[in-house]
Amino acid sequence: MSVPLQGSLFGELDDGGIGLRSLRAIDRTELGDGAWIDVLPGWLTGADTLFDMLVEQVPWQAERRKMYDRVVDVPRLVSFYGEGDALPDPVLTEAREALTRDYAHELGEPFCTAGLCYYRDGSDSVAWHGDRIGRGRTEDTMVAIVSVGAPRALLLRPRGGGATQRHPLGHGDLLVMGGSCQRTWEHAVPKTTKPVGPRISIQFRPRGVR
Repeated sequence: MSVPLQGSLFGELDDGGIGLRSLRAIDRTELGDGAWIDVLPGWLTGADTLFDMLVEQVPWQAERRKMYDRVVDVPRLVSFYGEGDALPDPVLTEAREALTRDYAHELGEPFCTAGLCYYRDGSDSVAWHGDRIGRGRTEDTMVAIVSVGAPRALLLRPRGGGATQRHPLGHGDLLVMGGSCQRTWEHAVPKTTKPVGPRISIQFRPRGVR
């Protein structure tokens, strides 16, 4: 079930101006086995304004994938911006550059691509997975997620089973998964029957990671 997007308190205080706050207040949680996450609520200001723009201007695609013996609809809309592609708003370029600067000492390379996912309502989701296509299968890497729109729960759990963490992300929140996280942990955005508004996630990744 979907509900209209309701603006956040931070968005109202920022008068809709789109920009970035400092990354200094980011909080790191060590997950174990070399995996970690950094979380910074409200990093991107004016997130609701950006959400509206992305809904209208991004060339969203509905994908279909083979699952077992049939082809099914992917339960979300997607759009991918490869290395060298112009991003749909200058603030996303600024965000990618700020993340590259802040994590240069750990990542050792720039964030190059941006994958966008549009979760229209509670029936849109992404199953448990790690970003292990390419170098993420064998190397430590990073994936930085900026969320705009209404909060949806991003779940994290160790591969092979274990306690699940829940991180509601929306309204400009930032979550960075680093170290061995893509190999040793999985993440998902589950379906929900609760009334939820729409959300867009922007995932910044280095070269060769999907």
